Formats: sequence, C-alpha cells, structure tokens
Amino acid sequence: MHIDFDGKLAVITGGANGIGLAIARQLVASGANTYILDLDREQPAKIAAGFGASGIVADSGSVSSLEAAFGALPATPDIVMVNAGVVVENDFLSTTREEWDRTIAVNLSGAFHTLQIATRLMKSRRQGSIVLTASTNSFDGESRLTAYNASKAGLLGLLHTAANELGPYGIRVNAVCPGLIRTRLTQRSFSNEAGLRDYFRHIALGRGGEPEEVANVALFLASDLASYITGATVFVDGGQMAAKFGPWSPDIAEFRDSRWKLT
Repeated sequence: MHIDFDGKLAVITGGANGIGLAIARQLVASGANTYILDLDREQPAKIAAGFGASGIVADSGSVSSLEAAFGALPATPDIVMVNAGVVVENDFLSTTREEWDRTIAVNLSGAFHTLQIATRLMKSRRQGSIVLTASTNSFDGESRLTAYNASKAGLLGLLHTAANELGPYGIRVNAVCPGLIRTRLTQRSFSNEAGLRDYFRHIALGRGGEPEEVANVALFLASDLASYITGATVFVDGGQMAAKFGPWSPDIAEFRDSRWKLT
C-alpha cells in the first residue's frame, strides 16, 4: 500500500546516515518536503541535496541548536522522526562521566527537547505525528552499553507520557525498536562473521536487518494508516525479543552469507 505524504513537512534528526537516512529517503519518495537535521561533520545539506531533501546543521545534544533548526523550517512540521543517537561501548565499571553525559544528552535529553520543541509548534494545529527511534536495548541490558541502554529505556517513559498528554491535541507519538541493523555504527559487528553466527542463532528470522526495513515501519506509524495508534512500540528485530532462546542450530541449518538457513 502506497503511503502518500504529499504536502506534508517532515523533519528527522540524525538523518544524514544509517536508519535516519533510510527514513529520509522514503519520506521524500512518499512526497514529503523533508528536512534532515544532523551534525556539521555529517554534511546534512550535501547529503540531503542528493535525494531531494533539505539539510540543517543541528546538534541534538544542544537545546539552542535544536531550537534554531526548528526555527529555520518554512512551516510547522507535520511529521517528526526523533532518530539522532550515539553509542559508546565500555564496561559498566569503566564507563566515564563524559561518556554517560554525552550519551544521555543526545539520546534521551535530545529526544525530550526535540519532542517538546516540535509539539509546541504542532499543538495549535491539533495534529501531528512523531516517531521515536528506540531499540531492543530499551528492554534488555546488553553488556558494555550501560549509557546507551539507559538512554533507550528512558525513551519509553517519554513515549508513554507524551502520547498520553498530547493525544487530546491530535498528536500521535509512537516508537520503532530496531534490533541489530546494518549501519555505520554496527559495521564492526556485521564484519565479524563468527560473532554473527552466534548472535543470529537467537533471532527467529536468522539474520540482521537493513535500515530500509526500519524505515518502512517508521513511515507507517507516521502515516494516516496508523491514525488510531499512539503510545505504541513496534519491534523491528527479526523476532529477537519474541523468545529467550532462538531456533537455530547446526543440526537443522547452516550459517552462510551472514544468515542462518535451513538445510
């Protein structure tokens, strides 16, 4: 089913690469006037120009930067994808104050401020759709990702509260929860074939995901097809969170081309 965003203004934070870029591309393909917000080093204007979007330099860890970016938009956004995020890997006892503060500032505080800024604009129009990029890590405690796990778990508190308080204004707030998706941030994991073999044993579909597969769900949640959905989280994880132990073993399958396949 085709999603039509013709005449809609869409904004996505962290939109210059990975999942954010895939969402931005699909928004443009669906007719939305799309703005990607990202750090200067990510060259958002240059990236956006390559597929018919617009780019604005913004740091999601800075309230003033976010306010300036939203102030530069040509109109009130109809759709906001709160996607910007950072990952710092370190042992629990070795995680530094700086690592913790930056992760929380971007992933959690940045999401809060983006939500707040956007909904203050949307409120008077009595409509709007917001999609957060949460994670399967919102629900589990994957090792060496203390700050990331905490920030993504915190997003669910934002999600539920915002959906509840903003519903009367016609503003819907939902979240996608990706599992292991092939992006620049996860490239090291996808390059480790032995590690993937064990990791993907616990995923029902036996493989990792692609950014476009997350984007498909994000666009659905943002669209009128999801007009009676708010406060929801949708896993895009190949079934990883559906079971404690996955179905794959060498007795019934083989691992090749970075995925498990039945023999």
